[in-house]
Amino acid sequence: MTEEQSDIKVAVKPLENAVGLKLPSYATSKSAGMDLTAALEEALELGPGDRALIPTGLTIALPKGFEAQVRPRSGLAIKYGITVLNTPGTIDADYRGEVKVILINHSREPFTIKRGMRIAQMVVERFSHVSWEVVEELEKNEERGEDGFGSTGS
Repeated sequence: MTEEQSDIKVAVKPLENAVGLKLPSYATSKSAGMDLTAALEEALELGPGDRALIPTGLTIALPKGFEAQVRPRSGLAIKYGITVLNTPGTIDADYRGEVKVILINHSREPFTIKRGMRIAQMVVERFSHVSWEVVEELEKNEERGEDGFGSTGS
């Protein structure tokens, strides 16, 4: 992505465990998520049902009003049953620690995570803070009302 296409600038500081790894990048010009890579010193085997906190070797400083969401990679999910456990994971603008990804193996086979492997994707989004307005009654919605869970069909 060229500088002209970039909507915001985010400061990034690679850590020692990220030496030789690429910065998060977009796979295509229309991708929403940037691939995050594993900054492991040595390969890690994730057994069936196991979970692990995988370092990326990156620290970031998001601008006020933005968050980074850590999401699964669909290829890892469908091919190997590997996904992000707390998805989407949120990185707040005031967090300055290393970005890490909680991966879980939902398959019946062990899976090996190697240094530099693309393990998740990160989407940077604007957000709004909410201020609550306590009311006596909510505005009626004739189309849906109070029906929930499955009420609009399967």
